[in-house]
Amino acid sequence: MRAAQSVAEHYWSQRIGGGFQPVAEVVAYEREGEVSCGGQPLPLNNAVYCSAGDFIAYDVNWAFAAFQQLGDAFVYYLLGHEYAHAVQARLGIRKEFTIDQELQADCMAGAYIGDQVREGNLTMDDNDTTELSDGLEAVGDDPDQPWFAPGAHGSPQQRFQSFANGYEESLEPCGL
Repeated sequence: MRAAQSVAEHYWSQRIGGGFQPVAEVVAYEREGEVSCGGQPLPLNNAVYCSAGDFIAYDVNWAFAAFQQLGDAFVYYLLGHEYAHAVQARLGIRKEFTIDQELQADCMAGAYIGDQVREGNLTMDDNDTTELSDGLEAVGDDPDQPWFAPGAHGSPQQRFQSFANGYEESLEPCGL
């Protein structure tokens, strides 16, 4: 996670420029409610960017299990997605629907990974594409989730397509 954080900070400082401020911290937690954001306890099996404290928090046991089951590429995606939310906050981007905010963050995470691969700062191993696809499948909304519902993130297909758009074409399709 720390390596992914370092790469993300370098990436966004290059894209945003001299005024870029990295997130205040990346916090691992193990118990539900151990960390809160704006007075709301964070649940297990999650990662979140908290604008109220300008930090990224993640359930370390969940992230470690994802790493063991899916691999390191998913960890880079996970951190990249949450870092994208921090960048959205810094740029004042606020979409009407949660799903639009989330799919943009997926696109931005794809751009971060794809651009870093093209620049030689990251390497894609043979199975990394499968790791990313499986991970995005796992974090996609259930089929009965309405797209307009608060907290909607997008179907697995929508999430993968948004990520792939950013990965292949950098930030252009992300609508920044």
